[in-house]
This record gives sequence, C-alpha cells and structure tokens, in this order.
Amino acid sequence: MIKGLHHNAYRCRDSEETRRFYEDFLGLPLVHTLKIEQTKTGRATGVLHTFFQLDDGSCLAFFEAPDMPFEFKEQHDFDLHIALEVEPAALDAMFAKGKAEGREVRGISDHHFIRSIYFRDPNGYVIELSAKVAGRESDMDPKKNGARELLDNWQRTKPGVARAA
Repeated sequence: MIKGLHHNAYRCRDSEETRRFYEDFLGLPLVHTLKIEQTKTGRATGVLHTFFQLDDGSCLAFFEAPDMPFEFKEQHDFDLHIALEVEPAALDAMFAKGKAEGREVRGISDHHFIRSIYFRDPNGYVIELSAKVAGRESDMDPKKNGARELLDNWQRTKPGVARAA
C-alpha cells in the first residue's frame, strides 16, 4: 500500500542555482545528494541528484544531467506546477520576501479553500505556496464535495469532444 510521497524528481539546469532557490529562498534543507556515474544498464553518465526536504519528510528532488539535452521552458501554471503547503502567516511573509528580493510573485489568489502565491524557480517551474483557509476542510472531502460527480459531468460535457448522437 502507498504510504506517502518520498520525492518528486525534476530536471534542473544547475544544481547550485536550484539549491539557492529551494534552500536559501524557500527554506527547504538540502538533505541528500547522489552522484550517478553509471546507469543500471552500465552506461557511463554524469548526473547529480539532489533532495530538498519538506517538514513531513518528503522531498523535492532534481537531476542535473549536463550531457543529456532537455528543453527547459517556462511552464504554464496548468501544465506543471509544484504546490507546497504553508501556514497562512508564512504565505504573507513569503509574498513580501519575494517582492523584496525582486522576484516575480503572483497572487495572492483566493481559491476559497486555499490562498496561493506563485513564483518561478530557476528552471522555469511554477512553485505555488498554498495556505489552507480555516473552515473549508470539507472542500477536500469527496463525500461532501461531489468530486466524482463533477469529474463524470466533465467527461460528458467537456469542450472540444465530439458527442455520439
């Protein structure tokens, strides 16, 4: 049975540049690095795998692989973003910190059950910091929020899908 998230892994342009954002700016400690010089199939490589830990013990991890081409691009929020939970006071503090450092900061967006701000990391990934809104816990309860019914309705009526007569 799945117990939880150990780590998500993404490519990065530069491990130190990525460390400065995740450790120095966001405050996620670098807890492990793994230099990979040979793949499990025996191919020589030169990859560095880094792990930044969240309070629950899970990690965001990155691979720097200079010898393996990868198209880094700014992601649209809908395409790829990493949402991290923070306390409400931390949301306001990080918004101010980002502005003070001259970073592009978007938000604060009110999603009713969470409030969020958005940054871009050095690799182009969108990082969302979200704070839960008190009293809105049932918004994440599928027995109360109709999640399955909304999904089923979406499947029947989504734009751009031909319907059988």
